[in-house]
Parts: sequence; structure tokens; C-alpha cells
Amino acid sequence: MSDMNDRNSGTRAIVTGGAQGIGFAVARQLVAEGCKALALVGRSREKGDAAVARLEKLGAEAIFISADVSDPASCLRAVDEATRRFGTINGLVNAAASSARGSLLETTPDLFDFLFDTNVRGPLFLMQGVVKGLLEAKAPGSIVNVLSMSAHAGQSFLTPYSASKGALATLTKNVAASYRFDRIRCNGVLPGWMDTEGEDAVQKKFHDAADDWLQKAEAAQPMGQLVKPDQLAVLIAYLVSPQSGVMTGALVDYDQNVAGVIGE
Repeated sequence: MSDMNDRNSGTRAIVTGGAQGIGFAVARQLVAEGCKALALVGRSREKGDAAVARLEKLGAEAIFISADVSDPASCLRAVDEATRRFGTINGLVNAAASSARGSLLETTPDLFDFLFDTNVRGPLFLMQGVVKGLLEAKAPGSIVNVLSMSAHAGQSFLTPYSASKGALATLTKNVAASYRFDRIRCNGVLPGWMDTEGEDAVQKKFHDAADDWLQKAEAAQPMGQLVKPDQLAVLIAYLVSPQSGVMTGALVDYDQNVAGVIGE
């Protein structure tokens, strides 16, 4: 069995949202585990190029592909571009997402469409492109979708977001079941409240949070912290790697709060 330092040495991966937050943490972890071929997909060319430069310093061959994951044509183009550069893509991490706020009564058709286009349609067509390539190459592969603990129900101000993550949970299991005989695995991780640049922006935009919101939030958590991207990235890199064996169709809660528990 390979050790953690080279368990992704044969991985040629696409990571969406790879320029920051969870996505970049995953990309960095994959490189630490031997991945040499890595395509980051996102919107910001400036952030993407900076992320690629950091990964190249760690020894990876990395590229940034500017794409809007809410657009199916952009998703399929990104897979094609990564495949032309690296060969058949055998690892996909769908980390890009929007957590825009909206209660049931506040949700507009535009907000609903935006969240489902970004959080469900995008991952579906990225998976379509990657799975098509794997089937043509008759090669095994691994997909990891980043969901959320909100997929279990979610807070009142996350109605369409929670619904989109619930849809992605079903999609994850469907893809896992559909392609297991082709040795293409698909798993999901459901992180709880996370400490990311994106979350900081959301807290300040939607909740008028003060600069010390993180310190206060972490003090109230059972384990004294929010989920850190580098922690979650180790699990995701394991699921991408062949070391996770036959594991497929799993939805792994990654949180200190347990779904279904009320109060103490």
C-alpha cells in the first residue's frame, strides 16, 4: 500500500473553486500527496494564476481554467481543456458553490435558478465530462462532491441553498450506483460551518458581522473552532485516491455538531 505522501501520484485532477478556500486547500493537499497534474477551475483569473504559481512552487504541473460552473458548456469545455493538457482526468473535486442567503419567502426564481445552476447543474455536467472520458479510456476514477451539513435540513435563511445540496446528495449516490461496475467512484463530504475567505465575506454581507465574528463563533462551538479547509482537504484527498478502495456512494458528515441532536 502506498503511503500518504504518494497516494495521489497517479491522479490527474480537476478541482473547481480551486483558487481559494476549500478548493485550494484540496489542491495543495493533492500536490502534497504526489499529484503532478492539476487543473483549477474558477472565475477569477487573478486568483487562479496566483494559486497556480503557489502549486508550481510545490512541484506540481498546474493550470487555471477560467469557467463559469453554472454554465454546462463552460463545464464541458473545462474538462476538454484539462484532458488535452494532462490526458484522461481521473480525479474530480466539485468544491465550487454559492451559499447565497434566502428564506422560503425571500427566494426569487432568479435566486433559486442561480443556486441550482451553480451547486447542482455545474457538478452534474463536470461529472458528465469526466465520466465520459473515463469510460472512453476504460480507466478507473474518483469524484468527490463537496456538499454541506445543510443538506440534512439547513437554517431558515438557507432554503434554496439547502435544497440544492440535498439534490447534490442524491446526484452523488446516483452517479456512484450508475458507474460502480466501471470502477468510477463518487462520494460526498458534508462540512459544517467553515472558516474560509468566502464565509467571512458572507458573514459581513448578509449578517452585518463584526471583524471579530470568527473568534466569537469559534468560542461557541463544541470543539472551539470552525471547520478548517486544511483539515477537510485531507479527507477529500483520501477519497480521491486509490487508497480509499471500493468506497463509493458515501455521504460523510464532517462536523462537530451531529445531525438530529437537539441541544445538549
